[in-house]
Amino acid sequence: MRNHLRGLAAAVLCCGAQAAQAIPEGPEYPSAAWTQRELANYARTLEGPTEQATNPAFLLRLQLQSVFNAQQWLLRGLKDPSWLSPLAANTAVLPLCTTWAEQCAGDPYRYPGIDPFYETEGEVTPVVFYDHGCARISGRVWKPRASTGRALPGVVIENGSIQAPEPLYWWMAQALVRQGYTVLTFDPRGQGRSDMQTPSGGQGGNFNSAVFWEGLVDAIDFFHSTPVAPYPHNLSCAGRYPTEVAAFNPDHAVQDRGRLGIAGHSLGARGVSVVQSYGGPGAAPWPGLLDAQNPVDVIVAWDSLSSGDGIVPRVPAMGQTSEYGIAGTPLLSPPDPEAHKAGYEQWVAAGQPVFQLTIQGSTHFEWSLIPTFPSSSWCPKTSNGRCEGGWGRPLAEHYSVAWLDRWLKQPGEAGYADADQRLLADADWQERYSFHYRSARHYPTRAGRTAACDDIRAGCTHPSLDDAGGGTGGGSSGGAPGTGLLGLLLALALRRRAMLRGP
Repeated sequence: MRNHLRGLAAAVLCCGAQAAQAIPEGPEYPSAAWTQRELANYARTLEGPTEQATNPAFLLRLQLQSVFNAQQWLLRGLKDPSWLSPLAANTAVLPLCTTWAEQCAGDPYRYPGIDPFYETEGEVTPVVFYDHGCARISGRVWKPRASTGRALPGVVIENGSIQAPEPLYWWMAQALVRQGYTVLTFDPRGQGRSDMQTPSGGQGGNFNSAVFWEGLVDAIDFFHSTPVAPYPHNLSCAGRYPTEVAAFNPDHAVQDRGRLGIAGHSLGARGVSVVQSYGGPGAAPWPGLLDAQNPVDVIVAWDSLSSGDGIVPRVPAMGQTSEYGIAGTPLLSPPDPEAHKAGYEQWVAAGQPVFQLTIQGSTHFEWSLIPTFPSSSWCPKTSNGRCEGGWGRPLAEHYSVAWLDRWLKQPGEAGYADADQRLLADADWQERYSFHYRSARHYPTRAGRTAACDDIRAGCTHPSLDDAGGGTGGGSSGGAPGTGLLGLLLALALRRRAMLRGP
């Protein structure tokens, strides 16, 4: 019996050790099988451009939308020549993607007049407002057409830098409107259709990356502005240009300003990481002009959640990361499987809820739908007059919306009751998690249980979602499927041994 118990204990410890090392998985390195698997995984990064190049309907729709967007940009300049003022430094090529033409059009099926979303689901209003330096910011506010009679939570979405204009992120705005949110999308200073610079020469974009957090604070102020509390920078910048600006958020009446999430990509991910920090322990105070304290309740950071100096975890955070980055090449050896978890570890250490995932076969452009740029599939089917299916973007949308629902929705609202189930739907998405880098989560469910897992792809036990527990009791942990059962068998065996030995 003693030898049997030792064997069972060794089996449990063995399986536990295997679970802890489950990622990386697959063939041994070095080997031909490992290299073959890696090349097949990297090939996924060419799925997006390949399916677009071989789809005549997609190419035609892209060209038609590109021409229309360029015409709209030209008409704006003819109607209001101040958009081409030397003070703004705007030209046909600056900021990059200012015309929203060619690849800068993004998904060509998501535009008004093409996508029925704008007639049946969402109401979208273009807005222009000044940032703190008096650069004009071009954006849109989104809300559901169907009224629920309840004030809606809000989300501000911030672009990535360089070639990443506002339309590239409309997929997320549409998903949030469908789920009962009001949304702001915009081009930061130096991006897309906003001004390249301030009248005094203050730069934007990558020339001054601070606009991705300073300008995000401005955007939040505008998003929370009302007729009673109008947007302050419009007042201080009045008269700079003849351009008509919105005095306040036209969707203010449907908004619950006590519930706010922010999501950002690339340098925008750095922006949301910095902005959520304001007001945290040891961080700078909230610099906004309308809210007395930092109003941000939750963030989503796409490639990726920041860490280190200047970042103070203050609210729940989801980080989503790519395997191959902007211009990655196939891996020549196994990477550090923990390499993408620096932000995750900082949030866990601070006691803040966090979820970190890495998408298998992904690039930096999974979240900005740029035609011809390397990415996994995002438009494999267009027969219904829209892009359907894909690999990375559906996963990104599923988890982004579920995470925001977990922290922003209230009882009775869409997404409140099943947010945890969607966040823990491992079986539905497990194959799309990276096998190179570990994905992890550590947050409390609505029932008060801890959903904790150090390696989601390897398999996790799940906490009860409907039986309220105290504090962080009843948590789950990372491990291979069945680890919990092995632990139970060991406990039963030890109990049997005690019974046989007697009192």
